[in-house]
Amino acid sequence: MFDHAYSNYMDHAYPADELMPLTCRGRVRGLEPSRGDVDDALGKFSLTLIDTLDTLVLLNKTTEFEEAVRRVLTDVRLDNDIVVSVFETNIRVLGGLLGGHSMAVMLKDAGHHMQWYQDELLHMAKDVGLRLLPAFNTSSGLPYPRVNLKHGIRGPESRTGTETDTCTACAGTIILEFAALSRFTGDPVFEVHARRALDFLWEKRQRNSNLVGTTINIHSGEWVRRDSGVGAGIDSYYEYLLKAYILLGDDLFLQRFNIHYASIMKYISQPPLLLDVHIHKPLLPARTWMDSLLAFFPGLQVLKGDIRPAIETHEMLYQVTKKHNFLPEAFTTDFRVHWAQHPLRPEFAESTYFLYKATKDPYYLEVGRTVLDNLNRFARVPCGFAAMKDVRTGSHEDRMDSFFLAEMFKYLFLLFAEEEDLTFNVEDYIFTTEAHLLPLSLSTAPHAPSPPANTTVQAPSLPHLSAYVKSLWSEEELDDSNFDWTCPNTRLLFPDPAFPRNLRDPIRSAVDKSCPRPAIHREPGMGRPPLRAQDFMANNPDHLELLRRMGVSLIHLKDGRVQLVQHATQAVSAVAAEDGMRFMQEMMELSSQQQKEQLPPRAVQIVSHPFFGRVVLTSGPAQFGTDLSKSITGVRGFVTVAEPYSGCAELSNAAFVQGRIALLQRGQCMFAEKARHIMKAGAIGGIVIDDNEGSSSDTAPLFQMAGDGRNTDDVTLPLLFLFYKEGNILLEALKEYREVEVLLSDKARDRASIFKGKPLPGILLESRRDVQEEEEDCSTDQTSPVPAATLDQSHVRTVKQDESAPHNEEVTPEDDVGPAIKRNPEPEEEPEVDMDSSRKSVEAMMADWREDLEAFQQMEDEL
Repeated sequence: MFDHAYSNYMDHAYPADELMPLTCRGRVRGLEPSRGDVDDALGKFSLTLIDTLDTLVLLNKTTEFEEAVRRVLTDVRLDNDIVVSVFETNIRVLGGLLGGHSMAVMLKDAGHHMQWYQDELLHMAKDVGLRLLPAFNTSSGLPYPRVNLKHGIRGPESRTGTETDTCTACAGTIILEFAALSRFTGDPVFEVHARRALDFLWEKRQRNSNLVGTTINIHSGEWVRRDSGVGAGIDSYYEYLLKAYILLGDDLFLQRFNIHYASIMKYISQPPLLLDVHIHKPLLPARTWMDSLLAFFPGLQVLKGDIRPAIETHEMLYQVTKKHNFLPEAFTTDFRVHWAQHPLRPEFAESTYFLYKATKDPYYLEVGRTVLDNLNRFARVPCGFAAMKDVRTGSHEDRMDSFFLAEMFKYLFLLFAEEEDLTFNVEDYIFTTEAHLLPLSLSTAPHAPSPPANTTVQAPSLPHLSAYVKSLWSEEELDDSNFDWTCPNTRLLFPDPAFPRNLRDPIRSAVDKSCPRPAIHREPGMGRPPLRAQDFMANNPDHLELLRRMGVSLIHLKDGRVQLVQHATQAVSAVAAEDGMRFMQEMMELSSQQQKEQLPPRAVQIVSHPFFGRVVLTSGPAQFGTDLSKSITGVRGFVTVAEPYSGCAELSNAAFVQGRIALLQRGQCMFAEKARHIMKAGAIGGIVIDDNEGSSSDTAPLFQMAGDGRNTDDVTLPLLFLFYKEGNILLEALKEYREVEVLLSDKARDRASIFKGKPLPGILLESRRDVQEEEEDCSTDQTSPVPAATLDQSHVRTVKQDESAPHNEEVTPEDDVGPAIKRNPEPEEEPEVDMDSSRKSVEAMMADWREDLEAFQQMEDEL
């Protein structure tokens, strides 16, 4: 799995910061649409490669690690004129470089690899640290949330430094990386600044509740957001207090953590829930939902030694995961989706690893296998692993964040690894919040002096024991003094093997009761689903049978669309039900991708008598066939109704269709199939008319016709779509005037260009003077839907007919097959034109046309 993600990043994205796994390219900031604050992590410094360095070593890929280090030293620049997040750059880039340096030194000392290494990564890490230091130039010592890598904070060139607020975690998640940098380099300035920020946050805690808020003013120290929890905005502040004690050995950090932790367990923890409260009124809940970032907390509780609530909260998170395949970004207290995204966060896997390390309960190996299976089944794509845009539908987002490689694979590998799988002792290191490895030996390195503090910390009760240093005790002495600075032996705490299960079962039942799910268990040996979304054909009996077996129903909607609905309980087996779920997810991704390929509207312009280009119908494009935007002249021809009108079979009136533009009715088969049939009959273009009575471009969004999931390069004619109202205008014109010529183009053409090289009809010459001024104000790229009333007999009366003479054509739209048109093969005389009537009708149409131009232009602007 790691190789799949890493190799695709290197092949398709490097040196970009991150991989876009759906489009198989790199995400370069400024070249892709902005995603807001999320993009602040990107600094054009090959983020994913730096974030992945120590993962390569942990997974025993030392050759790849050596090559990656050389790439970083050769290719990465840190002086880019770009504004980045101080928090993200610290934990990902500085932490990644320090973790890489730690691994390089370890390998070099082992004598087999990296013998050429001379602390180059450490020098780069110091460069990053120096570029982050200007952010700490505040009266409080809290850092600005953003900094310009080249210009710092001050001055117009920096484009930052005006912010007033930062999150608690943003300011409080600096100490590990900055202290490690100071102790690696001997320069105390970094650790001093990080300690100062932590001291300020501690002083600003709410003294009654001993809780901190989520957002703070970096100048005044006032809390901007007073809600307090253990998730987004605060999470790693608590994590770094405990881990700073573990890494640096300063009792002050443990003392502060213990005070905070007691308040968390008193106010925020409502096992198995962790709910935000107000810092001034901690008994008052601040929200009714939880965010996924709190999934790290059970792992932190394991480091603390508080195993029971860790088991309970983790079990709740696991049950939510099993419901939705992944943890939603936020979920309610009754375990339903609040925010549906999931960017492949590793916190749940992290806590699973720590609980397994503490308990050796094989249950957590099963949890880990669920995480693995879901990643492979639902997130794995040809170019990596894609974040989930919506866990309910399984739709993907085109992102694979660097933390996926930095954290997820470390924790999953360590969860399943046997001792012989590890090339070094992980217990000699501590994980940062980005899972970078820092050696515990740094506690003995020279460091900045800390303020005097009372190092005597009252020993907590047995379930709330502190620290990390040893996992198990000897059973020689069990008095409380042994518990002060070590973790408990879980075999002594929980002598009954059923005890953890007794904690988990009530939580599982509570979650199931709140949000029941069908019991679907994966059967072994199941591969990819037998039917892929891109291969599906709605009129293929074999495909319909496969859908039925997967519990998927196909419903033909009134407007011509096809709706797919899955009921897992109706599938022939659990395996088939899961295949149906995957098919539905692929279908939604395919639909989403087609929506992204939105094309502008096209124009059907009636150019024959008596319209002469004045009537322009808004039409929808096809995602296949001739691209009219690349055609200077468009496609011009007379229209003919296809027989059968659906166009879903070989045409019976191919002789009439040849060399003309075929009119077709929507429905019964795929659009590409219609195009192939009229193309075989010799048509030069096609117009599909909606069969949903009353639909109109005036009220409906632009409709564009998708392909059939197969290669449509064989379709070489243009195909356009008209809603019912606009299509009826064309059919009425054909019924009235027998021969109707249209121009299919990307935009309406000026009448002069339509009749270029030909004399303008007399009616246009006379009426042109009246409308010349108005036309000068209309750009030629404006097109407009024209109301059906434009072609009403009261508005257009151009042909004198002998009322007793039989009509030469008959339209029967109520026929199931469509309009059957009988044509007189004999040529007719040019009809006599009633000039007065025609002039009035043209003027009426011009008024309507100009009125609708504005509406159409607005539509184009919105697109």
